[in-house]
Amino acid sequence: MVTATAELADLQPKLEAKHKINKLRKLLDELSEDYERIYLDTPPALNFYAVSALIASDRVLIPFDCDSFSRQALYGLMREIEELKEDHNEDLQVEGIIVNQFQPRASLPQQMLDELIAEGLPVLPVYLGASVKMRESHQASLPLIHLDPRHKLTQQFVDLHHLLETNAHP
Repeated sequence: MVTATAELADLQPKLEAKHKINKLRKLLDELSEDYERIYLDTPPALNFYAVSALIASDRVLIPFDCDSFSRQALYGLMREIEELKEDHNEDLQVEGIIVNQFQPRASLPQQMLDELIAEGLPVLPVYLGASVKMRESHQASLPLIHLDPRHKLTQQFVDLHHLLETNAHP
């Protein structure tokens, strides 16, 4: 017997969402006939949209800022991905962890990355640095490559793109 408690009320929207959670996957399955790759950018919160995207995806890229809060969030997300694999999408794989806001002169970020790599997590070898150029790009509503094609951060994104294309799965 499941009694009518506050926990049950909290469960209702989750159960209702399960019927809609696969809609994105069905849509992307149709689109995949016309496209080699489809990238979905989701908000950082693990909400309905992010979960729908994970269920619909073959692979996931995880951005990671080198700090303890991001590290805890990363571990939580990895657990959630394992649960989603069991319940909804057994083919989902973590393609890699994208290091973001990297500060090469600081020792803590490198130490943290070394630890993640030692744990066997798939940290990609291209690190995206911290730069005000990204904020300027957002402010101008202009892709970074158009705002400043020769900027160091732009080149890091180009390098990341080349890495992903080189490692792309058919």
